[in-house]
Amino acid sequence: MHHFIDRRRNPKGKSLGNRQRFLRRARDNIKERVDRSVRGKTLQQDSGDPNEGEKVTIPAKGLKEPRLAHSATGGLRHHVLPGNKEFVVGDTIPRPQGGAGQGGSKASEDGEGEDEFSFTLSQDEYLEILFDGLELPDLVEKNTFETLTVGTRRAGLTTAGSPNNLNLVRTMRNSLGRRIALQRPTMAAQKQIESQIEELEMKEPLTAKQQKLLQELQARLEGIERKRRVVGYIDPLDLRFDTYVPEKIRNSKAVVFCLMDVSGSMQEREKDLAKRFFLLLHLFLTRGYEQTEIVFIRHTHHAQEVDEEAFFYARETGGTIVSTALEKMKEVIADRYPTDEWNIYGAQASDGENFGNDSQRCKTLLLQDLLPVCQFYAYVEIVDEDADMLLSNAEAGEDLWQAYRQVKSKVQHFEMQRVSLPSHIYPIFREFFLPKIKGAQHAGS
Repeated sequence: MHHFIDRRRNPKGKSLGNRQRFLRRARDNIKERVDRSVRGKTLQQDSGDPNEGEKVTIPAKGLKEPRLAHSATGGLRHHVLPGNKEFVVGDTIPRPQGGAGQGGSKASEDGEGEDEFSFTLSQDEYLEILFDGLELPDLVEKNTFETLTVGTRRAGLTTAGSPNNLNLVRTMRNSLGRRIALQRPTMAAQKQIESQIEELEMKEPLTAKQQKLLQELQARLEGIERKRRVVGYIDPLDLRFDTYVPEKIRNSKAVVFCLMDVSGSMQEREKDLAKRFFLLLHLFLTRGYEQTEIVFIRHTHHAQEVDEEAFFYARETGGTIVSTALEKMKEVIADRYPTDEWNIYGAQASDGENFGNDSQRCKTLLLQDLLPVCQFYAYVEIVDEDADMLLSNAEAGEDLWQAYRQVKSKVQHFEMQRVSLPSHIYPIFREFFLPKIKGAQHAGS
């Protein structure tokens, strides 16, 4: 029988195994509260920041475990009631009617209530639940976009190998077991006999009994030395070496381009919504895919590639020419990301405004240059909070929206949505990155 021992260190004062069982049992309730927390606040807040963990409160009823218990409403029972002045032996006591006698955990006007249980999820636990079921679409769908490298992996132990691969722990364990089984004399036993022989040799003259004892000790010492020579401390049979075998490692590399409009038409509210979407995207990608790179491109009337800090917090503004961002994306792809080695994805956020006839230029760039090399492209348009008509009618919109609708009708791996409130960000994010969606359809077409 195999025994698996979990040697991961527990958090201070906590049981990791019990915590994992609790999270599995209450997962549905926890996920509902985590989703609700994302929709209601920005990820940049100090309280509830996923990078610092998240405090979650779930109903106490979600903590119940199935268990066997004696029923209070059935069976024969014997009770001792001190101070009884009404009943004598043989009297029967009627059971309470309608579940009387059962107390509640919380008082309320209608007689119903429930306790709540609060605890804090760690960063890894929060992100695992937040992004449960999501993956980068089509990340490993195309074999032509994967590179094969030859690496090594552990393949157990062997009795032959190079000295630098010697497994000292297993070798010494085998040596100890063999020496115990063959009863190899210890050095302490040998020194003890040698000291006894020295004591006898120092006595002059020896009696016949002492002479006989000396001969026995010398014979025993000779046997110990012979057995120690025959049964060596380390034998070639004890040696164990770590062995490694070559293995083909399939590396899927992906790059995600984040494009955001920071022009004068994008006010603080619009920028904040766009930042929330990209923050979710950034958390998701950096957590889930180590081989994924992210390129940040911000644009006004001209576009520039920036780092994460400048992308989210720089204050530069200007006019609005969206095609400059698409041209910059095309330029970066040509310079650094060969399409035969990288899976390329794009995500764009804008308020829908654009200069002159530039929307047709955007349409041409997408259809002819970008979408043929992209696995998936998502466009998020941020509208006013009272723009109910735009949210409910996909056919209405500015020139950029209309141009992108034409792109969507021609290309399956292009997706577009509108948002007006922070609570809209997380649902469309999940829609974009649920597994096996647009990217998989594109791969099969």
